[in-house]
Amino acid sequence: MSTKSITAVAEANKPSRRKFFIGAGATVGAVAVASQTAIGKAVIQEIGSTVKPKDEGYQLSAHIRKYYETTKI
Repeated sequence: MSTKSITAVAEANKPSRRKFFIGAGATVGAVAVASQTAIGKAVIQEIGSTVKPKDEGYQLSAHIRKYYETTKI
């Protein structure tokens, strides 16, 4: 193999943004199609039943309490 052909192969295998977005688009499309099948709907329903809904409103957590303690004079 000559150095010219090695360089050409290296350039052809080099990742690019265009290839990334084409691959990402194909993946999103495949997931969208799969989610509309019977198995996909069952999986989505199973995941939805295991996720706990968040409480609405303000939540005073440990890191917020710590911040309030540091702001006291």
